Amino acid sequence: MTKQEQYDKLFKTLDLLCEGESDQIALMATISCELYSAFGQFDWVGFYRNIGDQRLKVGPYQGGHGCLTIDFARGICGRCAREKAVQNIPDVEAETDHIACSSTTKSEIVLPILDANGELIAVLDIDSNTPAAFDQTDQSNLERINAYFQTPA
Repeated sequence: MTKQEQYDKLFKTLDLLCEGESDQIALMATISCELYSAFGQFDWVGFYRNIGDQRLKVGPYQGGHGCLTIDFARGICGRCAREKAVQNIPDVEAETDHIACSSTTKSEIVLPILDANGELIAVLDIDSNTPAAFDQTDQSNLERINAYFQTPA
């Protein structure tokens, strides 16, 4: 099965599981579980929730422990939150501001999760123990996750 076929299968499952759900924590738990289970190179999948005051707090995740709190001013997740832009990092060791929650992480992709008004709800953080694990297919498909959080406030 190609990577795109894996994503197509994943989104069919997510569409069924998330249909009509508006609780953000329930969505995050379901999405992180399904992503973690769908791709062998995803070694940590989780959300860092925007709790205000320029800080992120760990939310639902799959894998080993995550950092509990991340300031917007620190790390790749903080940069994603500040810029509201995808961060696809092929080599985390080359990033001076990378926060090493796990010493085995080699690459990372972080995506902003926005509400219907464009406000930051969270960032979706996916770590891999494989260098350069994420490509454009991953990025374009993972950006689709935002659709599950588009319920008008």
